[in-house]
Amino acid sequence: MKKIHFHNLGKKNYWILLIIFSLVFILVGIFEPFEFENEKTYKYISSFGFFLQAIYFSKLFWHKNTVQWNKKGATIRINSFMGRSLSFDQIRKTELIEKKLIVTKNDGKTVTFDLNEILESDTKKLNQIIIKNTIANTVYN
Repeated sequence: MKKIHFHNLGKKNYWILLIIFSLVFILVGIFEPFEFENEKTYKYISSFGFFLQAIYFSKLFWHKNTVQWNKKGATIRINSFMGRSLSFDQIRKTELIEKKLIVTKNDGKTVTFDLNEILESDTKKLNQIIIKNTIANTVYN
């Protein structure tokens, strides 16, 4: 059985510090506010900032099965390369039937995730995350 790696983007987000540092390095590399003996130093500083951003944005691809979410929506990547983005305010209902998670949107379209090879505890946690954050479920129930 495979495990899903969950990452709540809204809690304990020390990754924001990485983005802030990367932006500082990029801006220092562009505007050159200090004097250095080696002219290539600014290129190295700017390159390091871009490298830090590449690390941040590659998080989704570190594991085969990942779920990243905040209060607005989720990116669910299960047994695929890119994954699906869901906005919580567009979800009408979710059903977990025989290891398949079926998400019905407000426009009637359905998104199905095959969870056959996933741990049962992780499938329940994924379903609970969607139910907890779905606006329709919190307003009408």
